[in-house]
Amino acid sequence: METKEKNNKRRLMGIVVSDKMDKTIVVRVEKMKAHPKYKRRFKTHTKYLAHCEGNEFNIGDKVVIEESRPISKRKKWKALPKETK
Repeated sequence: METKEKNNKRRLMGIVVSDKMDKTIVVRVEKMKAHPKYKRRFKTHTKYLAHCEGNEFNIGDKVVIEESRPISKRKKWKALPKETK
């Protein structure tokens, strides 16, 4: 019998804005929202702390982050390695 692995983890793409911590990067993810009444679209952003085991990303790099188990109080995302994108 073949078992299929469910992968319901969210993936987001963003830009690294800080890499000063050890094994942690700060990723800024932008998204477009529409105003509920006026329907005008505008940009919003959110910063996520992501675990980066090899410290392979620098400021300005585009990175894909994936949801994971809680690693610390605010760190609940993992940065995917460059070659798996």
